[in-house]
Amino acid sequence: MSRPAPTENALLRGAAGALDVLIDVPAEVRGIAVVCHPHPLYGGANTNKVTHTLARAFRELGYAVLRPNFRGVGKSEGSHDLGNGETEDTLAVVEWARQRWGDLPLALGGFSFGSYVQCRVANQLAGDAYRAERFALVGMAAGNAADGARQYDTPPLPAGLSSLIIHGENDETVPLANVLDWARPQELPVVVVPGADHFFHGKLHLIRDFVARVWAPR
Repeated sequence: MSRPAPTENALLRGAAGALDVLIDVPAEVRGIAVVCHPHPLYGGANTNKVTHTLARAFRELGYAVLRPNFRGVGKSEGSHDLGNGETEDTLAVVEWARQRWGDLPLALGGFSFGSYVQCRVANQLAGDAYRAERFALVGMAAGNAADGARQYDTPPLPAGLSSLIIHGENDETVPLANVLDWARPQELPVVVVPGADHFFHGKLHLIRDFVARVWAPR
């Protein structure tokens, strides 16, 4: 059985300059996944453990997974743009992947601020012929953060997506009630992990299990 290739480092072109991207490619590519990391002003990067866990889960399902660093993180140029430029850059990564692997099924994944960006990306792609089919949000950002320093007007997901929304019962950054308020009018189920905090300490294996359980080939 062939093994997946080692993680690649690539510098892609974004609107504000270079985009620092990690790429994980399975032995056989069946889809494309782009996974976004938490808030760059609070230490978020594409090496974050939750982001890495999502990437690994998608790679094990046969997705080529791209994890961009947002503006100002790592070797990515530019500065934090409150989700606007980050959405633009994520769309650029999707297009680059499409040029490399073709119009394979697309999945979007995000953790915390990265989930907010991916909701915006999904809506930008909703009217295109090439749009996301699967969507994984972990510790998603919606409403007011618990510290009162940030507020997220997270758009609803486009209709027709297969979505997996995972949140910790004891999330100290984004209260679970915020996510339920966002999901309720859309009639979207939310998987609540008992005892989990925002970073899913000691619970990361559950994220992988949920992704595999929902989307493993039948």
